[in-house]
Amino acid sequence: MELLTFLYIAVGAVALWAVFTYNRLVRLRYRVKESLSDVDVQLKRRYDLIPNLVETVKGYMAHEKGVLENVTNARTAVSGGGSPLEREAAENQLSNTLKTLFAVSENYPDLKANANFLDLQRELADTENKIQASRRFYNAMVMAMNTAVHSFPVNLLAKPFGFTEQKFFEVESESEKQPVKVKF
Repeated sequence: MELLTFLYIAVGAVALWAVFTYNRLVRLRYRVKESLSDVDVQLKRRYDLIPNLVETVKGYMAHEKGVLENVTNARTAVSGGGSPLEREAAENQLSNTLKTLFAVSENYPDLKANANFLDLQRELADTENKIQASRRFYNAMVMAMNTAVHSFPVNLLAKPFGFTEQKFFEVESESEKQPVKVKF
């Protein structure tokens, strides 16, 4: 009788562990999805600000047509669709072209004094900071999920229920890690 009671308790404990572990993995999965959605919201915010910035700059930077075209082309590449992870390279290129635009704008004192340009520049800088914070949060959630999925004994439950390793946001190449170089 005591052996049977012990067996019931052991099976109950394992079942409780499985339920709690499964629910933890589900929470982590949704936190990863939520954090990726946060990244997407910030990227959309930046995407929506760019046309206003380009229009403001056009009149002042007539000699810098190539810079404006690069920004427009990078924005178009981002609009290709897909998840933020699928658009990661295009988003990084867009960030680099915006840095170039702001670096070139330093040569135009009238533009730098334009209140609309300054507001847009501040708004984009704030958005870039929010994008980076969202990406860091996403990567933290991915790290928690990946650690759980690969840790023993959770991995015994994760794999059969389809919990898999998630992809981090990463800088694609060495050139993207370098500061933007502007030549006049």
